Amino acid sequence: MTETRFTHATAALLIGLAMIATVGGALLFQHLGGYIPCKLCYEQRTPYYLGVPVMLAAFLSASFKGPSWLTRALLAFGGLLMLWGAYLGAYHAGVEWGWWAGPTDCGAAAPSVNTGGAGVLDSLDSFVPPACDHAALRIAGISLAGWNFLIALVLAVVAFGAVARKR
Repeated sequence: MTETRFTHATAALLIGLAMIATVGGALLFQHLGGYIPCKLCYEQRTPYYLGVPVMLAAFLSASFKGPSWLTRALLAFGGLLMLWGAYLGAYHAGVEWGWWAGPTDCGAAAPSVNTGGAGVLDSLDSFVPPACDHAALRIAGISLAGWNFLIALVLAVVAFGAVARKR
């Protein structure tokens, strides 16, 4: 009977790929689905953008037998980034459900600037970004911000679980 080992390298690879898939999904919804992100949507991507290289470094450290403390520190940092991502997702979902107010500059009209011309510049001046308190899409009753909360929370648990394990 073979024993399946969930190593630090496996955890880092799994978390890194999940981070890529999550932010990649958000980019697909934006660029192919036509969903325009609000200010909070953009902010929720930051932990993933930072986390992918951290998980790559953790994977390389574990794969090449780097110091255990380094691999575990990188995994812990990735877990902290995902806790931050979960917080951002929960905050945004709460704004969407009306549980608390969102940022005052989310969805506010752009200031009008007289360019003296017509066309593209005029339309840019009148563009109103999407409001943070309206979910553009709900899947199984959960907004994308809510899904981000759940995904980030699971990834944080996996990261901290890996930190707690020995090599």
